[in-house]
Amino acid sequence: MNRRHCAAAAITLVCALSLLTVPVQAMAAPTPDSTPSPSASAPSSPGPSSEKDLEKVREQIETLYRQAAAATDAYNLAEEQTKKQSGEIVKLAKAIVDGQARIAELKDRAGAQAREQYRNGGLPPGAQLVLSDDPQLFLDGVNKVRTSQQASKTVLAELNRTQEDLETYTQDASSNWHKLETNRVKQAKAKKKINVRIAAAEKLESELETEERARLRRLEQEAANRAQSAWLATRPVQDVEAISGEASAAGKAAIAFATAQIGKPYVWGATGPGTYDCSGLTMRAWAAAGRPIPRTSQEQWRLLPRIDIKDMRPGDLIIYHADASHVAMYVGDGTIVHSPRPGRHVTLAGAGSMKILGVVRPDK
Repeated sequence: MNRRHCAAAAITLVCALSLLTVPVQAMAAPTPDSTPSPSASAPSSPGPSSEKDLEKVREQIETLYRQAAAATDAYNLAEEQTKKQSGEIVKLAKAIVDGQARIAELKDRAGAQAREQYRNGGLPPGAQLVLSDDPQLFLDGVNKVRTSQQASKTVLAELNRTQEDLETYTQDASSNWHKLETNRVKQAKAKKKINVRIAAAEKLESELETEERARLRRLEQEAANRAQSAWLATRPVQDVEAISGEASAAGKAAIAFATAQIGKPYVWGATGPGTYDCSGLTMRAWAAAGRPIPRTSQEQWRLLPRIDIKDMRPGDLIIYHADASHVAMYVGDGTIVHSPRPGRHVTLAGAGSMKILGVVRPDK
């Protein structure tokens, strides 16, 4: 048996074992959905009796969770931007306080110079020199005048510069505050969308009978197996052999972290240690390997170096769906480790079990 067939058989075995070990969920009360969409409408009771009807439910649930995943990415990105803007505002606030203190100090120095001139009778330095009949005092006075003039110029220049900086800091703080509020609005909208989609999906599943939920799990696994087999069938034998190559040292560390999380539940927006969403898992795994990467799957796709699938090696990240809303880590032999969706746990799956957008390498 060639290596390609071995990979396919291994995936099938992993999927079968995961199906046998998944407990049947207890029926839950339907979750209210205040803004249902046509795609989120649940089948009328009693539940679907045919495989065809149940397959439609599976597709609806998959669509809802895909939409929730995209909204989760938007939420996570807004959260990262909010943290960044908050940090910038704190820095600017300190700079403003420091600038105000410096301006007060410079004004005190300028005031002291003005008071000194007043004590000298208000005469300008040149006049005071002319009135002096001691040559040495005259020369000393010249030096003092020059020094005083230079000091005054320095104080005034620094005062103007500090005031300009303070104005810039204030404008930047105002801009960052506006961005912060914008990101908070984005977060709130994304959170609402996530909750609506997840509630609709959970409602669809909760209205199924116990036996139908078990059949739904089987249909999910069968769909993933078909996609995996189709993906393997499109890869030349040499590609399948190539993408089972050696991981880098950092890649091995990232894989070790990610696979150690198997069995932990998916929670949107979570980055561990007890729960993860898809990009939270990959981010933490590569951070554990000493390579910080962006927080969201969309940012990982946008910012990390891209490579061809045929050059993929263990530790690389596979980005899924046209909107880059899901990410998994390739572990070799056509297998990924990922955190799938709400209601599921970190697990192994086929690399081709979802629509692949592309591959990125954090340590390229």
